[in-house]
Amino acid sequence: MSGAAVIAAADVSKAFGRSVVLRDVTLRIGVGEAVAVFGPNGAGKSTMLRLFAGLMAPSGGRLRTFGVAGPDATVRRRIGLVAHQSFLYPDLTARENLLFYARMFDLPDAVERVRLWLDRVALAEAGARPVRLFSRGMEQRLALARALIHDPALVLLDEPWTGLDAASADWLAERLCELRDRGRTVVVATHDFERGLGVATRALIVHRGRVAWDGGLPTVATLEEAYRRITEAAAA
Repeated sequence: MSGAAVIAAADVSKAFGRSVVLRDVTLRIGVGEAVAVFGPNGAGKSTMLRLFAGLMAPSGGRLRTFGVAGPDATVRRRIGLVAHQSFLYPDLTARENLLFYARMFDLPDAVERVRLWLDRVALAEAGARPVRLFSRGMEQRLALARALIHDPALVLLDEPWTGLDAASADWLAERLCELRDRGRTVVVATHDFERGLGVATRALIVHRGRVAWDGGLPTVATLEEAYRRITEAAAA
């Protein structure tokens, strides 16, 4: 792990009313790490990513992102998020969507960045088409361009392979590997052991709101066995 901490959590919890979603999460994610977060539905993975993104504050504990505690506008500018929602406007074209976000980040070269990113995500020919006409794979590629157009240092992705065909899923994995190799910090929550480990340098298993397993880069078989033991122990 690199020396500087992008994310530092100490005994972090998150509750919604009486429902506690995360409990006593303590971890540190360094610069340039690619972390795959696994766990069943309802384990707390999405809440964890939303906390990391600064979209909400923890109910307890201490969380710092880039050394800053609490949601902060300056920190958010250094984060790219691909969530369950695409955050795209369906009646705007692909180009208009990217221009909106580029100008929101006050990028001086907005038009050129949009052109480059449409090309990078293989949507140059669809740039004038409304997003509501896009397939799931096309929308996911555009959502990735939206999340990366400002060149964030931290990229968070929540189940990014859901609903993608094999070609689009492979394309996304390649892009995430490129980010990792460029030294960006990547955190991806997924159910897909093979694809998650394919882009990661480290793996976590979250179960019932806790980090139940935190290791280096295991094999798929090792991860599956750890996952089985954790879920069986919790059910006993």
